Amino acid sequence: MKKRLITINSNDLPKSIETKNLFKKKLIDAGFAVSEEFSNDTELLVCIGGDGSFLKTVRDFDYPEIPIVGVNTGHLGFFPEIMPDKIDEFIESYLNENYIIQEVPLLRAMICTKQSCVNFFALNEVTVRGDKSRTIHLDLFVNGRKVENFSGDGMIICSQTGSTAYTYSAGGSIIDSNIEAIQLTPLSPINTNAYRSFTSSIIFSKDTDISILPEYHFENSILIVIDGVELRFKQITKINICTSDVKLKFLRLSDYEFWNRVSAKFL
Repeated sequence: MKKRLITINSNDLPKSIETKNLFKKKLIDAGFAVSEEFSNDTELLVCIGGDGSFLKTVRDFDYPEIPIVGVNTGHLGFFPEIMPDKIDEFIESYLNENYIIQEVPLLRAMICTKQSCVNFFALNEVTVRGDKSRTIHLDLFVNGRKVENFSGDGMIICSQTGSTAYTYSAGGSIIDSNIEAIQLTPLSPINTNAYRSFTSSIIFSKDTDISILPEYHFENSILIVIDGVELRFKQITKINICTSDVKLKFLRLSDYEFWNRVSAKFL
């Protein structure tokens, strides 16, 4: 009989490697096959590290359709579900199917230059900001209609999942995980006679189409950061952000509750 396959990925920190080896041994003892390479037979992806490692894992594995669960060996650890001292309890819960699968939508960011358009996915957020601390000037369109002329450091556009990340530290709101939404948070907006913008975050429905158009003279001073990865393009003409049809499957233990997690991590 073919063994059930679990793929484990970790960062290079000693604590993560030690945890990975321990987890691997316990899974093998429980009857699973374990690999550090992803295959079509993988039924679960385990990420060992912190939130940054979790984001890197889903990106490196091309946003897989199988469930993913994290083991926290980092600091905050909002994404990871398991603490290293709870590995035995997790394996028992997994064997007994004592868990839930939470489907989390991704954002799609289409970045257009004068030459072409490129698509990216984001689990947390897409940040449009001035490169090298420059003030940038942007036109914001919502569902095709112009909303504001922005001047300032930039904007963060996040999913409800990303509302507990960079957006929260920038003064945005935490969105309940059961509400599919997009939030736009301005970074140091400047209101003048020429530029008028909202000074607090805006929450849109999940079906909202957001377009950001840079002014011509400032288009080469824009830095785009997607889930912590910096991207630079020349001659950007438009950045379009919307909710993607692609969803990630988070494995959650049956006692998971979003606001308990928020309280434990931030308070």
